[in-house]
Amino acid sequence: MTLSVLIIGATRGLGAALVKQYAPRGQSTKVYATTRNNSAPPSDFPAGVEWLNGIDLMDSSVGDALVTKLKGKLDGKLDVLIINAGRFMLEDFSADKGPSWDDQVTMYTTSSIAPTLIVHRLTHAGLLQESASSGAAGAKIVLVSSEAGSITLRHEKEGGGNYGHHASKAALNMAGKLLAIDLKDRGIVISIIHPGFMRTEMTKGVGFDKHWDEGGAVTPDEAAKSLVEWTDDLTLEHSGQYWAPRGPRDIGMAEIVLGKDLGTPLQLPW
Repeated sequence: MTLSVLIIGATRGLGAALVKQYAPRGQSTKVYATTRNNSAPPSDFPAGVEWLNGIDLMDSSVGDALVTKLKGKLDGKLDVLIINAGRFMLEDFSADKGPSWDDQVTMYTTSSIAPTLIVHRLTHAGLLQESASSGAAGAKIVLVSSEAGSITLRHEKEGGGNYGHHASKAALNMAGKLLAIDLKDRGIVISIIHPGFMRTEMTKGVGFDKHWDEGGAVTPDEAAKSLVEWTDDLTLEHSGQYWAPRGPRDIGMAEIVLGKDLGTPLQLPW
């Protein structure tokens, strides 16, 4: 039986690493991956990946566009959906800069609005595997959030700012919880995760590369391996919960707020 996996936001960083984790499984796994561009993805991706071009999470019709493209390519139904796309634009509370309306709209739309619409459209188009028996899991949906979305973990030592990024992740957490309730009777699992603090162009682009070593940042490949292992073991018991599969090792405020001797994986507080 072939496992069908769709990765949204797949051309770089964690998304690209996930494609490269799943694709080598061979005939047992079929990988579908999205890109905003209308051109072919870079040539260093594994052969056999079905690319869905022109999928832009800033487009209000992204869910419908995804359904249309999948219906022409998908053999059966999706077993795994990982929504990885996100944006991070720096904000502070200074008089000369401060919060940005346009940046916040981009971050909220990409991180929390589009994922909700995508899951809704895929479900009602019948493209997600549903459970045939009570208590058994159907499709597994992983929403890539961040520990930045935890209100409990925010601490004065870390400081304020970055309103759109942090709050859009908190909004995604709420959306994931509500989706888990709506999808429970279908046996579809919603897992909300912090994949790890990563050495990516996104974190470098906002100047967080200066914290990579001190903060225990990992490569996207390392984070992807942990995420795939986590997804393989997901059950309905995990649905609607918020976890860090790699534990507290790269969450700066974890021990300060939650105490020492924290486990791995770590269930995060809202």
